Amino acid sequence: MTSPIRDPDAEGFLALLAARCSPRTVDAYKRDLAALAAYLGKPLRTATLEELERYTAQLRADGLASSTIARRTAAARSFFRLQQLLGVRGDNPAAAVKLPRRAKPLPKTLSPGEAERLIDAAKGTQPRSLRDQALVELLYGAGLRVSEAVGLDKSGVDLDDRFVRVTGKGGKERVVPIGRHAADAVRRYLSRGRPYLDRRHRPELFLNAKGGPLTRAGAFLILRRLAEVAGLEPTRVHPHLLRHSFATHLLEGGADLRSVQEMLGHADLSTTELYTHVSDTRRRELYFRAHPHARRKT
Repeated sequence: MTSPIRDPDAEGFLALLAARCSPRTVDAYKRDLAALAAYLGKPLRTATLEELERYTAQLRADGLASSTIARRTAAARSFFRLQQLLGVRGDNPAAAVKLPRRAKPLPKTLSPGEAERLIDAAKGTQPRSLRDQALVELLYGAGLRVSEAVGLDKSGVDLDDRFVRVTGKGGKERVVPIGRHAADAVRRYLSRGRPYLDRRHRPELFLNAKGGPLTRAGAFLILRRLAEVAGLEPTRVHPHLLRHSFATHLLEGGADLRSVQEMLGHADLSTTELYTHVSDTRRRELYFRAHPHARRKT
């Protein structure tokens, strides 16, 4: 086996990188540049856009993941950027290489049973227990973002008509209906929990133990603690997981996509459509597990 040809430009680049990056990062860049140099069979600084595009096409043909191809291209872009700064090259050919589109990961969700266990874990008569149950009910029952939930004022909740008025991304306001369980939980919190926490006469609906507004970090910690009580993996449970579950369970229950988009406050319908894939995947799994003529062969 022949030794790889030394490339002073690549060695200089890696030496500079070592001054500001971890050894693991430097090793990753070294491997990526070595793979490119082996393909080219010549000094890296002489590579053309056409050669880099052929290299990327070869990586696709070899079945490499989109994330791996993107990482190797990023290493080449960083290398050629330095060559530009040093005046060795006047262009960065890797910057023009088109990367394969990365598939969006499907949102993770709780099952309906897991969501119920999480809500049940907050049951209690103490002010903070009443607050926690109201918080979970709104995150799951209205699909609120954590920033929307902790930013919600008392005046934004209408328990008679059962809706909340929230301010979402870009300052856009929307009205989201809430179910009876969520309305009852908020009503109990407002009458028997919040008065004991409200020492500073704050307008926010959710308050912490010292009477200040509940923070995003506080909401995360509440859910982690409830997940542990419910027998769920604490690191898996976070506010956005409840929002994902809200949307998926609505679609599984027959809600139309446009209505779910409006309730979530998505500007683009394609963002909401991701939840239909989750719903379809779960439906297929249930079908193959339940129907005697559909069970997969083992």
